[in-house]
Amino acid sequence: MRILFLGDILGRSGRDALTTHLPDIRARLRAELVVVNGENASHGFGLAPEMARAFFTAGTDVITLGNHAWDRKEIIPYLAEEPRIIRPANFPPGTPGAGHFIAVLADGRKALVINAMGRLFMELLDDPFRAVQALVQAHPLGRAVQASIIDIHAEASSEKAAMATSFDGLASLVIGTHTHIPTADHRIMPGGTAFMTDAGMCGDYDSVIGMQKAPASMRFWRRVPTEKLAPAEGEATLCGLLVVTDDATGLATACAPLRQGGCLAPVWPEV
Repeated sequence: MRILFLGDILGRSGRDALTTHLPDIRARLRAELVVVNGENASHGFGLAPEMARAFFTAGTDVITLGNHAWDRKEIIPYLAEEPRIIRPANFPPGTPGAGHFIAVLADGRKALVINAMGRLFMELLDDPFRAVQALVQAHPLGRAVQASIIDIHAEASSEKAAMATSFDGLASLVIGTHTHIPTADHRIMPGGTAFMTDAGMCGDYDSVIGMQKAPASMRFWRRVPTEKLAPAEGEATLCGLLVVTDDATGLATACAPLRQGGCLAPVWPEV
């Protein structure tokens, strides 16, 4: 299976880049499953239903969320009718929505997509490792599903690496989101799981992690959050990872990063 994962879509520039370029990127990469993190799509904070619909129309199959899941309140009732949008699985019981989705390809192959949120330097949620373990055990790779993707939305690189190490050989891909910076450590781990500490964001990198530079910078100078944060509006760089898996085992056989547009050096995945 050819899986494309794109990092946090941030603001209008990220949304426009995704909806404009994803159809061509998906065709050129022959991607069979596209997963994007959409929790920063609405002005950097949350996801509105109309934005999610535009992402699906452009060729997205599954949208993951994170710590800004509820910043647009209208997404809460929308989750009940749109199971392709998932929030972290380790949110407390009774939280709206679900923490996983099983995508079914046209030929019948299945892919499990899990969203989890880290706890180090973030909210104290339920244990993400045990939440992921329960879902992985319920949908074993290579038997119940032909691929599985874990989006670990976390601040600490150590927590993301621990997630990858814990589920090496049990998932096709463990990929980090949230920090908005694409890391250079993409690889296939000893057990056959592809891993990248952070996919990066799909947004304007002439910014402070996607936000306009002056007000975001002044928060560090003054330590008084009086400046209103707003997304940078220049050309976005689309950042993510392409993973190729073996349908029999579900494990990764190749992975390569994608960076297109904007001010970052372009990288096209040749796999």
